[in-house]
Amino acid sequence: MVALKFRKLLYRQDEPVDAVYFPLTCMVSLLVSSNGEARMEMATVGWEGVVGAAELLEKQGAMGLNIIQIPGVAVRVPADRFLKEVSTRPRLEKAMHRHLYTLTRQILHGAACNRLHSMEERCARWLLMTHDRANQDSFPLTQEFLSHMLGVRRATVNVATGMLKKAGFIRYVRGQITVVDRPGLESASCDCYRAIIRAYDSVMNKPSDRS
Repeated sequence: MVALKFRKLLYRQDEPVDAVYFPLTCMVSLLVSSNGEARMEMATVGWEGVVGAAELLEKQGAMGLNIIQIPGVAVRVPADRFLKEVSTRPRLEKAMHRHLYTLTRQILHGAACNRLHSMEERCARWLLMTHDRANQDSFPLTQEFLSHMLGVRRATVNVATGMLKKAGFIRYVRGQITVVDRPGLESASCDCYRAIIRAYDSVMNKPSDRS
């Protein structure tokens, strides 16, 4: 069990993965960087998933920068121990591949969302997914970090969060977001949020294969 602080870097993009993390109360953001500078979020992982497993199973470096967005606790398993357990537990291996599939679906929906939907809709989707993992209505979030998440300038983020705040869906004070009206926030989001949730529910909640 490890306590992970806000903005702690778990892995750098393309670097070897030395352990996997099963978040319990924290959330990890997977960011892709270009030329070592520009960053944009690919996906988020919370209590429903695992970080680093796909890279170890495929013997590859980290898919992106893996940064703690919501501080909390996770279970850390060293790489060699994780690979040993997977090799002797077929159900665990199947669960890891299911998670990789749903993570891929999240990345694909996110890419399409970035292209097709408004900034307000995208911002609402991201806040809903973060709220799902936060286990509370308030969580830390700076304008700078949200601009990385959405791949836009801070001024654009200010407009989107301002619209959601004016509608009464969120409260934003000193780097702390509070979800005030969850149904309202869902109404402001595009259907990508619901599509991602359906993908996780249909794949990860399948009955275990005991054969």
